[in-house]
Amino acid sequence: MVDSPGRITLWGVEVFVATAEEGSISAAARRLGASPSAVSQQLTNLESAIGTTLVQRNARPMRLTPAGELFRRRAGTILNEAALARAELAMADLATLTRFRLGVIEDFEADVTPRLLTDLAGRMKNCQFLLETGASHVLHDQLDARALDVIVAAEMGAPADWMEVHPLLTEGFVAVAPKGQVDPDLEPLPQLKALPLVQYTTRHYMGRLLASHLARQNLTLAHRFELDSYHAILALVAQGTGWSILPPLALMRARRFADRLDVMALPFAQLTRTITLTARKDILQDMPAQVAAQLKPILQEVIVDPAIQAYPFMRNVLSLH
Repeated sequence: MVDSPGRITLWGVEVFVATAEEGSISAAARRLGASPSAVSQQLTNLESAIGTTLVQRNARPMRLTPAGELFRRRAGTILNEAALARAELAMADLATLTRFRLGVIEDFEADVTPRLLTDLAGRMKNCQFLLETGASHVLHDQLDARALDVIVAAEMGAPADWMEVHPLLTEGFVAVAPKGQVDPDLEPLPQLKALPLVQYTTRHYMGRLLASHLARQNLTLAHRFELDSYHAILALVAQGTGWSILPPLALMRARRFADRLDVMALPFAQLTRTITLTARKDILQDMPAQVAAQLKPILQEVIVDPAIQAYPFMRNVLSLH
């Protein structure tokens, strides 16, 4: 059913903000999970209701008119107030929420995310869940664009003023080598340097973090492969192609390679990353803290305990907050 012209709707405002931020109707439609024709109709209805043109549709990329720029400043406030109103009406009771947009890093997709969603669904009986799985930098961008309510991802520098951050898990990176190719009685670094490095791509934040850390150690490591898949990296290492540096979560995602790998602490200064739950500040009241509290025992059971059991040295590099 199409909203009647002359009436400003919250959905119309959300469509306008998505179009302004994405720069095209088709991109806004993909972000919102709607058809381009529906997005275009909502923009037309909104412009009719306000009585002025907001978007220059013929421009490439699409641009806002002066009136559109003025309305955009108000539109963000409208959406934030609407989200706050929903949270206040829920009165901190998850069972009353009707929509929850969650982004989770790929590291958790097999074990952690299904457990979390099952637990949340049990408490939020009338809620529709939207799950986005992806790399940390992608999830942070979607949270910034208001396309997600909460994300579970790697921390990426200092948090912005608008962020509410709940640390979940800190993990130190580890070295992974083909089984039997590193003599534990000898210094590991020279042995590893004799093998090519199978490197995580520097197109992603984690790869750049690792590359910067190696540069600070004055380490130049020859590499032939730069990949964006933990499974592909560990498959190459297991086949004897080279060695790699990865966080423990990568190992727990690809356990089928475990019997063909030697895993050890980094033979140089430790590098750590923190996995956090992040939301927009003052929007969802204490819901993000509740979800973080639900996640921690799942992480302990599914990630931390099995990792330490398989690799006892990880007791020093893997811990919950």
